[in-house]
Amino acid sequence: MIVITGATGQLGRLVIDGLLEKVPAERVAAVVRDRDRAADLAARGVQLRIADYDRPETLRDAFRAGEKVLLISGTEAGRRVPQHTAVVDAARRAGVALLAYTSVLGGPEADFLLADDHRETERVILGSGLPHVLLRNGWYHENYTGQLATALEHGAVLGSAGEGRIASASRADFAAAAVAVLTGEGHENRAYELSGDVAWSLAEYAAEVTRLSGREVVYRELPPAAYQEVLVGAGVPEPMAAILVDVDAAIARGRLAGTSGDLRRLIGRPTTPLADAIAAALKG
Repeated sequence: MIVITGATGQLGRLVIDGLLEKVPAERVAAVVRDRDRAADLAARGVQLRIADYDRPETLRDAFRAGEKVLLISGTEAGRRVPQHTAVVDAARRAGVALLAYTSVLGGPEADFLLADDHRETERVILGSGLPHVLLRNGWYHENYTGQLATALEHGAVLGSAGEGRIASASRADFAAAAVAVLTGEGHENRAYELSGDVAWSLAEYAAEVTRLSGREVVYRELPPAAYQEVLVGAGVPEPMAAILVDVDAAIARGRLAGTSGDLRRLIGRPTTPLADAIAAALKG
């Protein structure tokens, strides 16, 4: 059995879609908080297991001996370490055969705020003694194309990343890597640095949006404090705004620019070009 936590999230659903192309539905289980939100998965034959990262007692029956488990990281920075630790503990007690975790590009070398929870989770996993795979995901195209309407409305992409480059890939690419690990062999106790084939700057992103949309969009560099103020003014909670500004500083230092080729090799094809993601977002 292959078990996916956080299965109703955007990445989780893509992973399950990929799994169902390779294995029978009865071999896939989804760990979810809300049964109703997962009704479509159940209708496809996926087994549902109801549990909550924040309620460790609910995780006791989430896993079985010999299963492969994908721990998709939680979305609430600052709360993720206890949440992830509860999952790792439950997986260890169950005796799962493999625990895969969606970490962050660079792993222990990632020196930015968003990476803190991931570095600590990796430490917990290594200390558990479980056979594991660390899927160190880079930045998603969708982190930018998800804000495309705003960029087109204002004619600008805002940031404080300077000329730093981002080797992003599509969320579907990262999901395909997880599927490859969960359905393949020989991945135990390995770490993969997952990123796109091509690194680009925010100025180049703005130029590509201009080319594909026919509407001029420029990259506007802001001082970090000013960028944080803009984010907060747009409704981003202040702690998250601080994290996003810190990510831009990391981009400026080259922390999300690595192109190891691990993602391409795992999925057996080139990663999705940024232009394709922009074109898809423009279509709606």
